[in-house]
Amino acid sequence: MYRHLERRLAQRVLGCLQERSPGVTLPPVVIEQPPKVELGDFAIPLFPFAKPLRSAPLKIAEMIRSEIGPIEGIAELQVAPPGYLNIKIDRAWMAAALATDQKPPADVAAGKILVEHSSINPNKAAHIGHLRNAILGDTFVRLLRYASRIVDIQNYIDNTGVQVADVVVGFTQLEKKSRAEIEALTRQPRFDYYCWDLYARVSQWYEADKQNKQVRLQTLHAIEDAGSETAAIAELISIAVLRRHLETMDRLDIEYDFLPRESEILHLHFWNAAFGKLKESGVLTFEESGRNKGCWVMRRAGTGKADPATDGTDDEKIEEEDQKVIVRSNGTVGYVGKDIAYHMWKFGLLGLDFGYLKFYRYPNQHDCWISTTDGEKGHPHFGDVAEIYNVIDARQSEAQNTVIEALRGLGHGEAADHYTHFSYEMVALTPRCAAELGYMLSEEDKTRSYIEVSGRKGFGVKADDLLDQLIASAKKEVDSRHPQLSEAERLGIATQIAIGALRYFMLKYTKQSVIAFDFKEALSFEGETGPYAQYAVVRAASIFRKAGVDADTFCDTLTVNSSPDSLATYLSGDVGNEFWELWLAASKTSYVIDQCIATTEPAYLAKHVFQLAQLFNTFYHRHPILTEPDEKRKQFLLATVAVVRRELIHALAGMGITVPPVM
Repeated sequence: MYRHLERRLAQRVLGCLQERSPGVTLPPVVIEQPPKVELGDFAIPLFPFAKPLRSAPLKIAEMIRSEIGPIEGIAELQVAPPGYLNIKIDRAWMAAALATDQKPPADVAAGKILVEHSSINPNKAAHIGHLRNAILGDTFVRLLRYASRIVDIQNYIDNTGVQVADVVVGFTQLEKKSRAEIEALTRQPRFDYYCWDLYARVSQWYEADKQNKQVRLQTLHAIEDAGSETAAIAELISIAVLRRHLETMDRLDIEYDFLPRESEILHLHFWNAAFGKLKESGVLTFEESGRNKGCWVMRRAGTGKADPATDGTDDEKIEEEDQKVIVRSNGTVGYVGKDIAYHMWKFGLLGLDFGYLKFYRYPNQHDCWISTTDGEKGHPHFGDVAEIYNVIDARQSEAQNTVIEALRGLGHGEAADHYTHFSYEMVALTPRCAAELGYMLSEEDKTRSYIEVSGRKGFGVKADDLLDQLIASAKKEVDSRHPQLSEAERLGIATQIAIGALRYFMLKYTKQSVIAFDFKEALSFEGETGPYAQYAVVRAASIFRKAGVDADTFCDTLTVNSSPDSLATYLSGDVGNEFWELWLAASKTSYVIDQCIATTEPAYLAKHVFQLAQLFNTFYHRHPILTEPDEKRKQFLLATVAVVRRELIHALAGMGITVPPVM
């Protein structure tokens, strides 16, 4: 309702100004939030209108106040120098709408949205950095669905790339294992952990002798041949590791709808179709000489010149993939080339489709499909989407921009406009966290603010290890607080706390912040943490339990008992300001979620949750509820608790966080 009222106010103000000055082009109305509720609930600066209206901002504010007329939900407009219009909401009206959970009809854009996230190379166990990607992507999906959008969740699997090739090299060259022996290993529990160690060993083998890297190039080429023994081994490894990744993410209640694989982009000739279109449109050109001799490259946008990059034959450059070399001089297609073809399919621009096969069934019976060359009938329809959000780290910005350039070069400007690189920075460890995980640190390491992880060096935190340790740490606390509960109950509560702690920690930082993960900070019951927010909900529920009232039932009765007149008494005066601040904060959940979607920044929701929990805890300590002698006031206090509890549960659900029965 807060967002609805804000939009209504902006429209009325702009309409009022346009009536006074027809034909004049006016800037949009910007609505700010005053620092204190005593000053108002909205503030509109009129300075941008001074020049087009040829009037002083203060006079414009006075004119609006005198001419705009009544607005439902607005109690008062005040003029404030040097040129502001301060607006006060009709508190009783807003509180009644919030108490009864009124949701004005919203304009929902047409078309399906595709969110691609995780995209972990299927060559080893998922690590803490992958968790940030998956949690960001999954949260964004939840926010879009909260806003009534239809969303497909895809997890792109690069099963023909360098990282998979390196593990194939490890099995075939270092360990001399046959296909049958590798297949037997894939059936072991945590095969992904085995590959983690092997991947690090392969990196050391490359460093020991530069000639060894030629094996990588040969293996990469062989993997692209679907009929080769090397491709079969790569398939065994990548499928086994992929299943482990899905199991790991399932622990965090993260699901996918479809797993498109790079191998099918090649074998179903997606790349060939895209390659033809790219050459025909002039987006790609063949280099006859120079650094990129023998390569197909993209021209720099607007210059007509090829990007002066290396030719891609040096295997050192494969990792640092030159984003403008689309086909290397040895004939292999770079990551970006296959990504261009994939994105053309996403937007329904390729004229080809995958085969689909059921791959993984979640406990809720939701099926995740995987790409194949033929597949089953009766699969959901994937692709042909209106918008794309690709969650991938900031280091891939150039590659993402290249895909967008290619779409524009092909004449698909609208698709390019609806493609968003959901960028984020890396996750590192605090020295304390690294030491707790058993890593030996130098004296220099101990003084750093964070320590970077490296999969190639085998230094990092496996996602399952992190979850196990968080759950174990949370369970110690639960065991000491609730020994009367069964082992299964205590483990379930500890798991909810641990996952809430992890997800909140990953979301509370803005995307462009480097995260230094720390166990103690994440699991704290105080400060800006998941357990702190969960505890606020548990505390609210305990109030109703002690009162002998079911919290959800009480919430339902608010529709009958919360009229503006019954609420107005308690929302005026100094004490009323305190109550109103809490009610106003609770009313902003949908507004904040809209803000998160518009800016692709879930951190705003984490901040909202923390501030709402803080305000509630202050309210809880200042106002005894169950001992309140005035029955009407007691009912108002309980209504306040019910509304805050409901909004916190909704907001936390948007972050993928559930609330345990006790803490």
